[in-house]
Amino acid sequence: MASPIPRGLRQVLQKSPNDIVILSSLRTPVTRAKKGGFKDSYPEELLANVLRATLKANPNLDPALIDDVAIGSVLQELGGAKAGRMAQIHAGFPHSVPFNTINRQCSSGLAAITAVANGIRAGAINVGVGGGMESMTRNYGSRAIPTVLWPELKESPSQDARDCIMPMGITSENVAARYGVSREDQDAFAADSHKKAGAAQQAGRFDSEIVPVTTKFLAPEHPDASLQDLTVTQDDGIRHNISVEKMASLKPAFSATGSSTAGNSSQVSDGAAAALLMRRSTAEELGLSGSIKARWVSTAVAGCAPDEMGVGPAVAIPKLLETVDVKVSEVGVWEINEAFASQALYSIRKLGIDQAKVNPNGGAIAIGHPLGATGARQLATLLPEMERSGQDVGVVSMCIGTGMGMAGMFVRE
Repeated sequence: MASPIPRGLRQVLQKSPNDIVILSSLRTPVTRAKKGGFKDSYPEELLANVLRATLKANPNLDPALIDDVAIGSVLQELGGAKAGRMAQIHAGFPHSVPFNTINRQCSSGLAAITAVANGIRAGAINVGVGGGMESMTRNYGSRAIPTVLWPELKESPSQDARDCIMPMGITSENVAARYGVSREDQDAFAADSHKKAGAAQQAGRFDSEIVPVTTKFLAPEHPDASLQDLTVTQDDGIRHNISVEKMASLKPAFSATGSSTAGNSSQVSDGAAAALLMRRSTAEELGLSGSIKARWVSTAVAGCAPDEMGVGPAVAIPKLLETVDVKVSEVGVWEINEAFASQALYSIRKLGIDQAKVNPNGGAIAIGHPLGATGARQLATLLPEMERSGQDVGVVSMCIGTGMGMAGMFVRE
């Protein structure tokens, strides 16, 4: 006799006309900043491609019925608001559809999806698109940490305030040192991320979530040549021949005595992603209920000490699970962003998560971390994996610079 489903999980799995459902969740390939296929592309170009693909994936939806578009963007000028709005209209959305960008740093893509979902839940909108875009090739560097600050902040009596601009790599070293995450474990975790992503890529498991993008590209070996057309169809940061031994040979990247390296940290990347959400009753009224892939359940955000910002998932996930009354063991697939192997491992261990359920197709160490797009990219990867593995409940989570974490729960239709 089967065991009864716990009350909280039963409620999460129960369908309702007011559910916030997801009809599509797509992404561009993620490519290496300054080296990969999108090194000569623009973030709004990537966004336009994924927004156009969203409309194409939902041909029976009149774009004029979309009530809002929210896009995560971290580094782009003006938050990407103007260029993003141009890209939205260029992609085929009528000008009557509003647009905004959101910056909650590494969680911006999930924050944008959550903003749309909450708008639907509140009754303010019926249909929306949430996603993210980032070209770290074009915008990373001086934009990552502010250099011109109110002088009082630099001398603030609050150590936490001063630590908000601590380099991310040093926060990773803090997590590793304080919580005993060894260099050996970090390297093994990183190599495993590449192996899982490589196996997924070779098996075609990313194909359904990726939108091929034709862009302009200047071959590094011919710097005097003109830009050529290039169609990018897959992530290009995955190392298929990586090994723990190769990881171990890399020097520390942030501290001479540290354990975080270029190999066991997330890749600096370019990419975009977007999801279409609506109320279930709206999908039924429009004859689109057959296209529902999943539903959003809830999102939680929580703060932590800025100098160990990587522990963010370990504080946000419990808050989420408490809200929905679901246990760690009842989640079938976890997409926990691998900003650094140190913080990902700490969060997994702290919460007692079965590591076999975490990033089964690799994470940001292998695929890449295009800041504003990552949360939406994780959702695009989560949903096909839940379908493939038959799991009902999945969670997307990440740490956030300045000391925060975010976690969102999704249920397979």
